[in-house]
Amino acid sequence: MHPAPRVPRPAIVAVTTALLALAVGCAPQLERKAADAPSGSAGGTCAPGELATRTAGKLTVATDEPAYEPWFKDDRPAGGEGYESAVAYAVAERLGYDRSAVVWQSVPFNKAFAPGEKTFDFDINQVSISDERKKAVDFSSGYYDVRQAVLALKGGKAAGATTVAQLRGLKLGAQVGTTSLDYITDVVKPERQPAVYAKNDQAKSALKNGQVDAIVVDLPTAFYITAAEVTDARIVGQFENQGGAPEQFGLVLDKGSALTSCVTDAVDALRENGTLTKIEKRWLSDAVDVPVLK
Repeated sequence: MHPAPRVPRPAIVAVTTALLALAVGCAPQLERKAADAPSGSAGGTCAPGELATRTAGKLTVATDEPAYEPWFKDDRPAGGEGYESAVAYAVAERLGYDRSAVVWQSVPFNKAFAPGEKTFDFDINQVSISDERKKAVDFSSGYYDVRQAVLALKGGKAAGATTVAQLRGLKLGAQVGTTSLDYITDVVKPERQPAVYAKNDQAKSALKNGQVDAIVVDLPTAFYITAAEVTDARIVGQFENQGGAPEQFGLVLDKGSALTSCVTDAVDALRENGTLTKIEKRWLSDAVDVPVLK
């Protein structure tokens, strides 16, 4: 290393003072940004269409297969119909990518938030934000406030339940790795081991075939199942939110992704300008008339 040229002491003092003043002036803004970000690290640029994506000029979005309604319509994530498909394209637009620049990829639910490098820019697949999952992946801010619901066949053992306690002696089921399963084990605390399924389709089949007394799914999915798939089932009730903050779905990103802050900013903007509310009103059912299980 070559010795640096000598600079007069007054000049050093002046420059140092200026830099300290600048740093102090910027500090509150930096702290605010760090506090606002739900997880992940900021970095790179959020200039429209210029993100450091997996493929230059493209935005790779992942979800599970099959892609269920009401989150996606007709098992076509790229169709733009269904709540999550519409949200994904709205986020892409905020980031500067039109529909032709969005590339869809199939990734199993559990793999989306498992440790390891991701092949997508973000995943949208009803993944609830949790501290445990944040150890392996980044999340955007929440794009949907979640409620979990209990489904049972009409006239079945669980159909008349009005309290959590009345579910404890029943055989319950849910998809593996989901908050739905967590509500069974942590909230209901059943006397019998819950049935765990790789896919929601398997849980629905088990309900239809009488292998379980009830299944737990998120509320919009429950509305769709009872309306179109298992029409002899009914929504028994919904659970209260656990803790102060509501459960939320978030977009999943690689751990430490430079895109996390940009994607979070996009989701926040869509919430603030009413876009998320409009999309929810179009694609998801109203939960007002569903009783709360206490």
